Amino acid sequence: EVQLVESGGGLVQPGGSLRLTCAASGFTFSTYDMSWVRQAPGKGLEWVSWLRSGSGITYTADSMKGRFTVSRDNAKNTVSLQMNSLKPEDTAVYYCKRGADWGQGTQVIVSS
Repeated sequence: EVQLVESGGGLVQPGGSLRLTCAASGFTFSTYDMSWVRQAPGKGLEWVSWLRSGSGITYTADSMKGRFTVSRDNAKNTVSLQMNSLKPEDTAVYYCKRGADWGQGTQVIVSS
């Protein structure tokens, strides 16, 4: 059974940082692309970042480029999202995703 469990969310002030982690199990992690997607209150899903398997090439949405960095640790079966210079508009539930499989999400609130 595929399991994706996010952690690391919370309340942070504007300009602050958070590191989200997704622990994966139930599949051969190193062979799959992984993504982060978010959903702000009252809004639709927004793609955040995508990390290719193998090559490790990453893609990040333009609005987050330079502030968010995605990485993976194939030895630990985890994918992380380092978020710096957070803004109130980054407030959302952040989901880890593998194809059609989603984690339960972790809430990020950016507020003073």
